[in-house]
Amino acid sequence: MQFTQLGLSPELLRAIGEQGYTTPTPIQAQAIPHVLAGRDLEALAQTGTGKTAAFVLPILQRLTQPATASDPATPLARLTHTAPRVLVLVPTRELAAQVQESVRTYGKHTGIRSLAVFGGVGINPQIQTLRRGIDILVATPGRLLDHLEQRTVDLSKIQTLVLDEADRMFDMGFINDIRKIIAKLPKQRQNLLFSATFAPEVRELAHGILKNPALVEVARRNAPAELVAQSVIRVDQAQKKEVLLHLLEAHGWHQVLVFCRTKHGADALAKRLDQSGVRSAALHGNKSQNARTRALADFKSGKLAVLVATDIAARGIDIDSLPHVVNFELPHVPEDYIHRIGRTGRAGASGQAISLVSIDERIQLRDIERLLKRELESSILPGFEPQQKHASPRPPAGRPPVRHAPRPSAPAGGRNGAGRSSRAGAGGGKPVAHHSGQRHR
Repeated sequence: MQFTQLGLSPELLRAIGEQGYTTPTPIQAQAIPHVLAGRDLEALAQTGTGKTAAFVLPILQRLTQPATASDPATPLARLTHTAPRVLVLVPTRELAAQVQESVRTYGKHTGIRSLAVFGGVGINPQIQTLRRGIDILVATPGRLLDHLEQRTVDLSKIQTLVLDEADRMFDMGFINDIRKIIAKLPKQRQNLLFSATFAPEVRELAHGILKNPALVEVARRNAPAELVAQSVIRVDQAQKKEVLLHLLEAHGWHQVLVFCRTKHGADALAKRLDQSGVRSAALHGNKSQNARTRALADFKSGKLAVLVATDIAARGIDIDSLPHVVNFELPHVPEDYIHRIGRTGRAGASGQAISLVSIDERIQLRDIERLLKRELESSILPGFEPQQKHASPRPPAGRPPVRHAPRPSAPAGGRNGAGRSSRAGAGGGKPVAHHSGQRHR
């Protein structure tokens, strides 16, 4: 299938072509027709599948096409009011900025007006833009409630609601905020829900707001990215920083996303790496919005070799062909491991996820392996042998351990133009496997 077969307008097809795309991803091919038809949608899609464009493109189409009495599936034609007609709720500032960037990119020839509102920045510029009028409002729940309390936003004209990354909304405790916001919306509207997992609480929310929804599922429930090579290095906690430095030097890695559990830990690790000559920055909720935006931009451009992030701050990071994710510490919630490694292996590209696991994290590792239904390949780096003995991990009940053949080393490579990249490691240690792939939409 080509984008030209989805019934999109010439203005949208022009913008899509300018980005170099001709073929929709599976989530786009399946979701766009339902959204164009005005149906509610329940979509299960892993990160990196192109889900943002899956709702942005048809929403832009419906906002710009004329309404007719004989065509009830076109309720979003431009009216004379200035209140937003589409509300996209997202869990993080980074994701809000990413969604609005997609709206700008694909809607550049349509005249559609949009705004992203989130905390960490001044509210007055947002108020001024809202007064001038917008079509699409992208918001984090907390800041949107601030606007509602100050009566600086009018949600009475909303005709399409999008809940993006609904599972993370629950993880971050936003469910009560979401219910307050939904209570302010018109009863008659289109609802689109996107989630990487359909946990019971997400399913309950979906049943409460979706009406006869179409169901689109392009990934197994709680499934990690299929193209991510996952492995464990067993090491003492005190040696983790040295092991990370060794991996960076031995393989020549130059774009690595590292996960820590705490903001303090992320700051301390980024400082230690920087002192060792590895250009690094921390990304977490205590950073100002300007600092977060700058760190992410520097990481994307290659000015930073390592971005050290917490789980919440990393949600919404969208980087072309990110080759490596390192779990400096394992998350307490096993589903967060899936979200972490989903930052690599995106849109058909391969990636590598390495977890540095100390003896006190054996419970978290066991829970992750139970979720994956297999044992992760484990090794010890020569010269960094743990002094505390690790018990051999047990395979999930009823399942034998999965053994993997050694992965061949990838050839050296670099930028190959056209907005895509192929990256490769070098040196000894564990082999590195990653390949170039289509950019995430």
